[in-house]
Amino acid sequence: MSAAAWLSRPWYGCGKAAAQIMRAWREDLKILVVEDERELLTSIGEGLEIDGYYVDLIDNGTEALEMAQIEQYDLILLDLNLPGVDGLDLLRTLRREHSETKVLILSARSSVADRIVGLDAGADDYLVKPFAFGELEARIRNLLRREYTHGETSLVSGELRLDTASRQVFAKDSEVNLTKKETAILEYLMRRAGTVVSSEELLSHAWDSNVDPFSNSVRVHIFSVRKKLREVLGYDPISNKVGEGYYLKEDSDDKDE
Repeated sequence: MSAAAWLSRPWYGCGKAAAQIMRAWREDLKILVVEDERELLTSIGEGLEIDGYYVDLIDNGTEALEMAQIEQYDLILLDLNLPGVDGLDLLRTLRREHSETKVLILSARSSVADRIVGLDAGADDYLVKPFAFGELEARIRNLLRREYTHGETSLVSGELRLDTASRQVFAKDSEVNLTKKETAILEYLMRRAGTVVSSEELLSHAWDSNVDPFSNSVRVHIFSVRKKLREVLGYDPISNKVGEGYYLKEDSDDKDE
């Protein structure tokens, strides 16, 4: 199967939404892609640039190791079968040098033993080829989310506060009892306060991949979150744009009594 078939354009629509999420969390995300198959390397690079990432593309292990040692990357996407320095050797070298850069292996080596070797060498995740670009995007978001939220204690937006460790939600310093999914929805909206978020984005964030995309789960949970917050705040901090999605008002002055 060709690289173009793995990374077809229809996936890129998902990437634009993902890029908006990541921009809200962290600026100037920089990814090094190391892959010796030129067509695949180019396809991944184009997709990630559309998603809003800064990308360096390298097709051999020797140059990749040099770049990884002098540049500060947020993530390295690493093939294993590389000319020059082998991917596993490159990874082990970085870990010996105490590099904490996240590494996601992209490899056709699909056996359990191969994956164990890669993870034991220091990889943070392992994705077997061929893969869908949408899954690659999700793996990247997950790895960068972990890095960004490390050490973070709380999110604050207007009169709302979410403790990211305990998952407690407070409105005007009074705790609001939200369910796990309601909390996930509110957190997503708080991270993107003032920005319209579609139901599809909320589904992908707060539900697993098996959820029915045509269900009314988001609407039901949003209704519950708004009701609980309104009871404490005296106004609804969440608004919606018909046909587009929901957004959290950025401050308490932008409110409907």
